[in-house]
Amino acid sequence: MPIVSAKEMLATARQRGYGVGQFNINNLEWTKAVLLTAEEHKSPVILGVSEGAAKYMGGFKTVVSMVEGMMEYYSISVPVAIHLDHGSFEGAKKAMDAGFSSVMFDGSHYPIEENIEKTREIVDLATAKGISVEAEVGGIGGEEDGVVGAGEIADTEECRQIAKLDISMLAAGIGNIHGPYPDNWQGLRMDVLKEIGETTNNIPLVLHGGTGIPDDMVKEAISYGVAKINVNTECQLVFAQATREYILAGLDQKGKGYDPRKLLKPGSDAIMETVKEKMTLFNSIHQA
Repeated sequence: MPIVSAKEMLATARQRGYGVGQFNINNLEWTKAVLLTAEEHKSPVILGVSEGAAKYMGGFKTVVSMVEGMMEYYSISVPVAIHLDHGSFEGAKKAMDAGFSSVMFDGSHYPIEENIEKTREIVDLATAKGISVEAEVGGIGGEEDGVVGAGEIADTEECRQIAKLDISMLAAGIGNIHGPYPDNWQGLRMDVLKEIGETTNNIPLVLHGGTGIPDDMVKEAISYGVAKINVNTECQLVFAQATREYILAGLDQKGKGYDPRKLLKPGSDAIMETVKEKMTLFNSIHQA
């Protein structure tokens, strides 16, 4: 199955009341782990790629070729979208030209008028190519590719204005952050999320910073229109922990345990388990 736009899968998820996971990929192991887990559990899935991760992997075209080749080799039959995460204006255009099926233009740091203007241009380009677009209002806290935000609360009226641009999904800051959540985190502003969902004509909403949000909050957010939940840090943490345990146990020094296919397998297995847990939480299993 070829890579697809995220528009249809998220519209269906919004209508049926479940969430689709965006799992960021950072290399071949990440990509393989996410794709095989999605196929095993028949879940639609979105592969998130930041501009920094794309650069690390050799560019947008390299990422697309890797995903397409892997999907063909493993006979992946579930819907898969390759999505640019927190893309710049120029980055979004380059990702579309390289074959990404979905892009996020993050204009949340611009004044709302400029955010709308730039988002409209990205939407026009994407629509002509059948590519889905995610827009953002209200910055997400934490750090993403060197961009640090304090976790703003989105303005409902600004969300309504952006949603009118025929975007496919909307990310709105509701107190969520990237990375681990601090002990004094106040939780998601469900009142704001509910209001945004009610005033944006049922557009699929996006929850960034999916690592560390309590399960009951995630489920409640889905009930208010969140159809896409981003997970990245949690996969990085379990990958690092499993790899650390393998090395500390001295397994890399036994036989050919230093072979990267063996060295990285515990981390890859840990990612697959985490992705399965998230898909179960989001209720996307058997939705493909």
